[in-house]
Amino acid sequence: MSHRAHFLRPTSTPPYCHLRIDVRVADQTTIGYRSVVTPRFELFDHTADMGIRAFASTLAELVDVAVAGLYATIGELTAAGGAEKISYDRTGLNSAELLRDLLAEVLLLFELKHRKVTGATAEEFSENHLRVTLSVAEVDFEKSVFFREVKAVTYHELDIRLVDGGYEATFIVDI
Repeated sequence: MSHRAHFLRPTSTPPYCHLRIDVRVADQTTIGYRSVVTPRFELFDHTADMGIRAFASTLAELVDVAVAGLYATIGELTAAGGAEKISYDRTGLNSAELLRDLLAEVLLLFELKHRKVTGATAEEFSENHLRVTLSVAEVDFEKSVFFREVKAVTYHELDIRLVDGGYEATFIVDI
């Protein structure tokens, strides 16, 4: 019996990858196929601002990816010391605004308390509720590299949408 797993990436770079599994037994072939979103983010230029698109297979996974995208806009931030846990629990009008509000809180933690989120675990993320546990550590300013100042997470072009195999969040930051 031979087992082979192939990861196929299309020539264009959509926010998903194809997972194809071939299992061969004698002359029979069983092929299973499903699309899953690879957790990632991308930065894009926006008039006098910077845009971030985050991709993940679930809304809960989208939180950590969006936070990483926000920090990538600021620079390469290095955490110092141990992390403390902070709970974040909000209700709101929709999932996009809930994510934006969390990102605004994360930015405030950085600006006012010089803290960086080292991990975000979303226990619940629905259309009108977000509950997250954040692991937060002090930023090591000597080891960190700063690219730009982020002033705010805006509502401009704010969106979370369903894509093949997961979700895409788009948000713009004022730089």
